[in-house]
Amino acid sequence: MHGALLTGVPVVVCSGESTGYGDAAGPDPGSQWYRNLSVVGGPQALAAPFTKWACAAGDVSVLYDMVKRAGELAVQTPAGPTYVNTPVEVLLDRWQPSPAVGPAPPPPQTVAADADVEAAARLLAAARQPVLAVESAGRDPEGFAALTELAELLAIAVVEPQSAVCANFPRTHLLHQGGDLGGLAADADLVILLGCRAPWYPPSAKPGAATVLVIDEAAHRPHMAYQVLTADRYVSGATAPTLRAITARLRDLGPGLDAEIIRARRQRLEDAHATADASRLEAEQRALASPEGPVDAVAVTSTLRDLLGPGAVVVDETITHSRGVARHLMAGAPGRYRYVQGGLGQGLGVALGVKLAMSESGADRMTVLTVGDGAWLYNPVLAGLMASAQYGLPLLVVVYNNGSYLSMKYNHVRAYPEGAAARTGHFLGFDLSAQPDAAAVATAGGAAGFTVSTTPQLAPALDKAMAAVRGGQTAVVNVLLTR
Repeated sequence: MHGALLTGVPVVVCSGESTGYGDAAGPDPGSQWYRNLSVVGGPQALAAPFTKWACAAGDVSVLYDMVKRAGELAVQTPAGPTYVNTPVEVLLDRWQPSPAVGPAPPPPQTVAADADVEAAARLLAAARQPVLAVESAGRDPEGFAALTELAELLAIAVVEPQSAVCANFPRTHLLHQGGDLGGLAADADLVILLGCRAPWYPPSAKPGAATVLVIDEAAHRPHMAYQVLTADRYVSGATAPTLRAITARLRDLGPGLDAEIIRARRQRLEDAHATADASRLEAEQRALASPEGPVDAVAVTSTLRDLLGPGAVVVDETITHSRGVARHLMAGAPGRYRYVQGGLGQGLGVALGVKLAMSESGADRMTVLTVGDGAWLYNPVLAGLMASAQYGLPLLVVVYNNGSYLSMKYNHVRAYPEGAAARTGHFLGFDLSAQPDAAAVATAGGAAGFTVSTTPQLAPALDKAMAAVRGGQTAVVNVLLTR
């Protein structure tokens, strides 16, 4: 639920309790409810901090409309999870539908005010060196397309910072400037924050002296205890229509736009993208050149990208390799990439949910989970593999296995560079050399399991794993990494 709250995913969660404990008239809910499953204040009290709304249905007569309302609340801006406690006695009771039963209407979209659209367009038209940071606009394919149109019109540098939760802009586009906002923002005269919760860290460390324009459906996230955007102007509205309105106004201003500045800016950004792309390709060639020993993580992502093609969906739950996955995956379309939010151990469930959603919609694309070995140990692996087999939801799981919680070590050194761990080499919570064999566990759970220990084994193993997935079986590829 916390992950859904952070990423703005509308979902209704229902679970139950017992309030009668067998003394009430009607069906007996069972003794386990009396002995073990009492929650003072109801389970809605546990769900409340992680949801937009949490409540209990005390009677069957209100259950239908409470669930319907929970769904309507979930999709309202800002979207997120809601929770309905449905006691066992209520579930066991008879329900008589009322004439009011019917589907919920679609949620309304917020539309930016004309004055705000005008102000944003004029700020963009006047900027000589704008940069746009985006975290979540690509959840909506229309938002992805609208951002691309706006960036191309004015040759705006687009950055997907580490806080990005999905693919928002084609990584192959010549205006894409990678994932480091700091350097570009320091030299910018206008920074546009599009759907950004946390564009820089520390939160108050905005670089440079640029004007900050925030475009967001709900710029202030009520679930964040501390949020600093240093905004000079807010434009509130649904992403796609707001960006299209701003683009239309800029086209109206066409004669007033400085074509030479835009042309020079476009050339500079295209040159920077080409340089970064050459560096990326060089890193991939270097990583793939090693014939023996453990595998470079860059080789894993680039090989996976080339074998998958553009149609697959990748859910990422790596930590130390997350930036590399985003960089070398080169996501070019909406829905191609999503990063798991809200704590480790969700990746397998999220990937199964993505696969289920696509299967139900008829767009049955291959679904891939890239996950670190530490995060994989947090996941309910056997339960997830069983669910995959039982419900016909085959996944390709690629474990980036460096035999450690490497982020633990980094934080030890970052916080205490001259501390006991740095002096002795003994880092608590770091060593995962005793972890179970991920491929063997996968096989025990009914999946296909593969282990890769050298670079030449990588492409053949991934190819076999993908064939298993196409045949309806989840496959886990455990890749032993250099770091």
